[in-house]
Amino acid sequence: MSDIKATVVDHPLIQHKLTIMRKKDTPSKDFRQLLEEIAMLMTYEVTRDFPLEEIDIETPVAKCKAKVLAGKKVGVVPILRAGLGLLSGVVNMIPSARVGHVGMYRDPATLKPVEYYCKLPGDVAERTLIVVDPMLATGGSAAAALTLLKEKGAKNIILMCLVAAPEGIKVINEEHPDVPVYVAAIDECLNEKGYIVPGLGDAGDRIFGTL
Repeated sequence: MSDIKATVVDHPLIQHKLTIMRKKDTPSKDFRQLLEEIAMLMTYEVTRDFPLEEIDIETPVAKCKAKVLAGKKVGVVPILRAGLGLLSGVVNMIPSARVGHVGMYRDPATLKPVEYYCKLPGDVAERTLIVVDPMLATGGSAAAALTLLKEKGAKNIILMCLVAAPEGIKVINEEHPDVPVYVAAIDECLNEKGYIVPGLGDAGDRIFGTL
């Protein structure tokens, strides 16, 4: 679908690790580890345009000017429960980030999102929020979570997912055109049950071993 907008982070290491995750016989332990590693690699790209400032420091050899992040406040918001699988990788790269949680699930009958939990840092309006969820399928849960965050005062949001369906990206583009979308892969489509094809199955079940 040429009318969708998303940045595909297609680094060879990410694609290699994602292929292993897709295999149905990859155990939960390996699945979790690979997801954390991909989250770290994707965070590198998501933060590429973060502003820098120059400060004076002293190395063991000499005084010099060096660059640091320009005081940017970051928050990481996993969409429960599967988003927790990406959380540690992002926080490993941005240890000072505050962490919020949004609980959303997709009703299996209607495929509509249902909110059941929300706990955020008090200063979300001042932070860049990186919302993480492994799968962007219908886009309903992610779109609802982004709407909720905006209602809570968030002004600068990035959505980071592992695998997306074109249908899901289109929903985010249409309902939240101000939110950049980063993914490791855009798959073919959704099946009649709303699962991504070829996808990797239910990410939450594979992360937590609840198949």
